[in-house]
Amino acid sequence: MADLPTDPTGSEGEDRRDFIYYATAGAGAVALGAGTWPLIDAMNPSADVLSLATIDVDLSGVEVGQRITVKWKGRPVFIWRRPAEAIAEARATPLEDLVDPVDYVKENPNHGRDMPALDENRTADAAGEWLVVIGICTHLGCVPQGQDGAAVGNWGGWFCSCHGSHYDVSGRIRKGPAPRNLEIPPYSLTNEFLRIG
Repeated sequence: MADLPTDPTGSEGEDRRDFIYYATAGAGAVALGAGTWPLIDAMNPSADVLSLATIDVDLSGVEVGQRITVKWKGRPVFIWRRPAEAIAEARATPLEDLVDPVDYVKENPNHGRDMPALDENRTADAAGEWLVVIGICTHLGCVPQGQDGAAVGNWGGWFCSCHGSHYDVSGRIRKGPAPRNLEIPPYSLTNEFLRIG
């Protein structure tokens, strides 16, 4: 019986070894992906949280001067239909009187860039009647008082009784340990219909 010719360079064995190596690596990658996908998928928000990602608020029944609170993504959102006196007071406040004179995009995503913390940049409408802010103190996350019209602090906005932060009628920090103005959620306002999220 004749011997089969052998490859003097041994490339046939190397090709077979390379194939086994790549097949094993590919199978390992698939197994790793199949094992980690459930863990990654578990970090996605649940359906009940996603359903609250956008809320619609009918503002037609809100009287001038009235403050209401809605819940968005588990956080309180303060909505205030401000009277003319509050608007005039907020718009007369110079930037140099503010602790935090800049609203960064992450604090007010309704603008495409960082903006001065002027009242007209913080309100939902050009007239300044509607103010919408997230009702969480920027110091340590307490919920400021003032939505019921009581304990509004020295500047007529909100007062955080946890550590004494005072916010003005535009939700800007004026006194106390809070480093930043009250944040503003992403929203759109058409007529008297507010969509948050």
